[in-house]
Amino acid sequence: MTGNPLSPQHLYSVGEQPAPAPKERGSRERMRTAWTASELMATTFPEPRWAVPGILSEGVNLLCGPPKVGKSWMSLGLGLSVAAGGTALDSVPVQGGPVLYLALEDTPRRLQSRMGKILGGQPAPPGLTLVTSCPPLPQGGNEAIAGWLDRNPDARMVVIDVFAKMRGASASGASAYDADYATVGHAKRLADHYGVAVVLVHHVRKAGSDDFLSEVSGTNGLAGAADATLVLKRARGKADGVLHVTGRDVDEAEYALQFHAAGAWQLLDGPAADHTIGDTRSAILRHVRAHPGARPKDLAGVLPDVDADTIRRTCSRMAADGQLSKDASGRYYPDSDAQHADTAEVSELSDCPVTTPDQPELPGQPATGAVRLSGADDVPQPERRTP
Repeated sequence: MTGNPLSPQHLYSVGEQPAPAPKERGSRERMRTAWTASELMATTFPEPRWAVPGILSEGVNLLCGPPKVGKSWMSLGLGLSVAAGGTALDSVPVQGGPVLYLALEDTPRRLQSRMGKILGGQPAPPGLTLVTSCPPLPQGGNEAIAGWLDRNPDARMVVIDVFAKMRGASASGASAYDADYATVGHAKRLADHYGVAVVLVHHVRKAGSDDFLSEVSGTNGLAGAADATLVLKRARGKADGVLHVTGRDVDEAEYALQFHAAGAWQLLDGPAADHTIGDTRSAILRHVRAHPGARPKDLAGVLPDVDADTIRRTCSRMAADGQLSKDASGRYYPDSDAQHADTAEVSELSDCPVTTPDQPELPGQPATGAVRLSGADDVPQPERRTP
C-alpha cells in the first residue's frame, strides 16, 4: 500500500475482488436543501440507518471518555461487529456492512493483538478496513474518506480514533466555539451525504459534572455540531462502565456495561442503576419496581439478611438521592409518576416513552424485546448519497 493517503489504492477494503476504479468526484449527487412547506410535508424520508440500533445512528457520534477507560476497545469491537453482522456489545443485533476504522494512535501489531483477543478465534471480517495514518479532515482527510465511501457504497460506519488527530488547524481568527463547530462539520458533511454513522473518539475534561454533556473536552461547539454524544464512564458497583447516550435520533439513556478480560464490552440487562449501586439498594429497587407502594416492613420480609433498621435508613437515603419516591403514608415507588395510574409509561432511564415508533428496545432498558432494525436498505432513498 502506498504511503500517499490520497492515492486510489489508499483506504481500500481488503477482499477477494480487486478494488473498483474511483468514480469521478463530480458525479456525486447533490443533496436537496430547500423545499416549500407543502413539499416538505409531502416528502417521504427514509428512516435513519442504524449502525448499532438504538445507540449509533447515521450522523456524527461523539464517543467520549477519560483516558484508559476502554474507548478504543469499544470502538474496535463495534467496528468488528458491524463489519461482520450479528450482534454488537454481545446483545444488539446489527446489519453488517463495510466499516472504516482509522486507528491513528495504534500500530498494526497492537491492532492485530487487540483484534485477536476480541475475535477469540473467529475469522476477521473482510469488510473492516483498518488505517493507521490519514491527513486531517480539512487538509485532505475528508476527501480520502469520501473516496473510500464512494468505493464502498454499502458502508455503515466510519470510526476516527482519535478525533484530535484529524482536527487540523483552525481558521485564523475563529473563536474556540466556531473552530470546534467547524471541525465537526467536516465529519457531518460526510455522514449526511453518505448516510453512515461517523464515530469520533474523543476525551472528556478532568473535572467531572452532573451533566455528562458538560464533560466533553472542548467547547459546546463539539456536542452542538454532533448528532449524538456518548460518554463512557467507569461505574461503581457491579458494572465496569456506564454509557450515557443522547442525540437527535436516539433517546437519552444510560447503559451498564461489563468489560471482559478478552477485551470485549458487553451490554448488561436491566436499567443501569441496577448495576451501579450497592447490592442492598439494588435489591430494594428491584422489589419496589415489581411492587410499587411497598413499605420497609414489606422489604424486610424479602431481604432476611438485612435488618429492618438498615432497610428503613436505606429507603430514606434512596428517596433523598432520587432513586425512589415516598408518599405521605410511607410507601415507596420507583419514581414519582408510578403513584399515578393515568400517567403515560416512561422509561426508567429517561423521560422518553418506553417504546418509540422509530427505535427498538435494547438490553439495558425495561421490557427487553426483539431489536428491530431500521430497514432503511429496503426503503428507496432518492436523495443520497452514492453516485
